[in-house]
Parts: sequence; structure tokens; C-alpha cells
Amino acid sequence: MEKALGAKVKASIVENVPEGADAERVLTQLALSGNNIIFATSFGYMDAVLNVAKKFPKLKFEHATGYKRADNVATYSARFYEGRAVIGTIAGRMTKTNKLGYIASFPIPEVIQGINAAYIHAKKVNPKVEFKIVWVSTWADPAKEADAANALIEQGVDVIMQHTDTTAAMTVAEKKGVFAFGQSSNMAAAGPKAQLTAIVDEWGPYYTDRVKAVMDGTWKSMDTWGGIAAGMVTFAPFNKDMPEAVAKEANDLIATIKSGAYKPFTGPLNKQDGSVWLKDGEVADDGVIAGLNFYVQGIVGDIPK
Repeated sequence: MEKALGAKVKASIVENVPEGADAERVLTQLALSGNNIIFATSFGYMDAVLNVAKKFPKLKFEHATGYKRADNVATYSARFYEGRAVIGTIAGRMTKTNKLGYIASFPIPEVIQGINAAYIHAKKVNPKVEFKIVWVSTWADPAKEADAANALIEQGVDVIMQHTDTTAAMTVAEKKGVFAFGQSSNMAAAGPKAQLTAIVDEWGPYYTDRVKAVMDGTWKSMDTWGGIAAGMVTFAPFNKDMPEAVAKEANDLIATIKSGAYKPFTGPLNKQDGSVWLKDGEVADDGVIAGLNFYVQGIVGDIPK
């Protein structure tokens, strides 16, 4: 954003802000510091954003992955599940034990979408795969994530996916000689042999567009949900040891999702209890996906309450 807009903008960044009262305090400080637009980049900041936005009605707020909006609060997210479909495909091809692991953060629709998409597409290419899920109730806790990775490996998992943000699981995977996928950013530095690829969130163009909208007076509260086609969901370079056929299959899937020719949640698909979710050829609508709160058939275990 700063590269695109140059001297026209000045950005200030505050990192590692806990949810709750601390988030509200930092948001208030940013509002009082003369910022014209504030981006809050974690689901857990939702209520803090709304509370502060009420006090500063002339300022614009953007909340990532949330669903509550106001006249001066917009929301934005990415179709991360499209990326999960791709890494699920790769995982299904690369596993030797047929046991795939998933480190999950919180039981919100975004995470459940990811689990389902990864499982569906792993199962498509390898019907023998089993999914083992560990819920850690955090977005970023290296100790918990490392423990989860070790627990999965002890159960025979040889490919790990994560919906948490630190490199702890990747570090464990590298040490234990299993594969893993980076989350949100390229984590190859933590696991040069382990990382097969990473789902990389690319927010720069969106931030630039929204700041421009504030500058020219066209900013409006809205919800944005982009994916591979919008350039919000991208991928780190594939591991050099990935077979060419697997890389091609993954790239072909990326291309069909990008073109709109294929949607990751396309039937026939059943819910975990065996009831029909999507008939053959039926595509899930955005409303259902956005509120997804169930596993698909074949996944073992319960979603935490």
C-alpha cells in the first residue's frame, strides 16, 4: 500500500495486540492519533472495533474476517477454503501413511470451511486418507501448536495442515521429517524441507483500494470476500521435491478455481451425519458457506462448542 500510494499516506502498525480490552485501547489510541482509516486484522477484534467505531463516527474502520458492520465499519475476508482445497489435494497425494493432520484454532465458519475443503479434496485424490484434527483454541501460541504437531505425528500423521499463525508446527515438522503447509505467509525458512507450499494472504491491493476510497470520498461500508481469482489467496513456491505430476494437479486446480469453472464445495456431498448437503453438481451458496458449522461425511470427531 505504501509503495502504491507513496508520500500520500503514512501507515502506523501495532503488532501482537491481545483481544478484548487491550484491542479496544489500541484502537482508541490509533483513532486519537489522526488516522483516517484503521484496519483490525483479527477475528477476535470484532466487538472492540464496533465499540471504538461508535465513538469516532467520522473515521473508517475495516475488520478482517468479521461479520458485524456499521456505517463506518466494513468487513473483509478471503476465501481461504479455496487454498485449503489445493493443499488438501497435495496432501492426499504426498502422504505415505494416509494420515493427515489439521491444527485448528477456533470453531468458527472460516476454520470449519478449511477443514472440510481440505478433507474433501484430499479424499478425492486418495480415498484411503484419514483426518486427525487437534483444536488448540488460539490463533498464535507456539507451545500449543508445537504440542499439537507432535501429538499428530505420534498418531502416524505425515502431512500437517494448520489454521494457526506461528511457525511452531512447521519447525516440528522439519525436525521430525514430515511435510507441512505454511499458513498466511511463506514459512519455508522454518521448514525448508518440510514445507510443501503455503497459503499466502495477499491484502496489499485491497488495502490500497480502500485507502484510495477514503482519499477520494467514495468509501462505503461493505463486505468483501475475495479468493484466488481476486488475488487475495496465493501460494508460496512448491517444494522442489514435490513430484511434477502433483504440482501440475495442484496448479490445474488453482486455474479452474481462478476461472470460476470449479467451486470447492460442489456436490455430491453429505454432512457428517450422512444427510444430504449438496446433490450431484449442486454448488453451495455463499450464505451457507459463510455460516458453515458442520463437518462433511467422513470426518471423525465433534466440533467444539
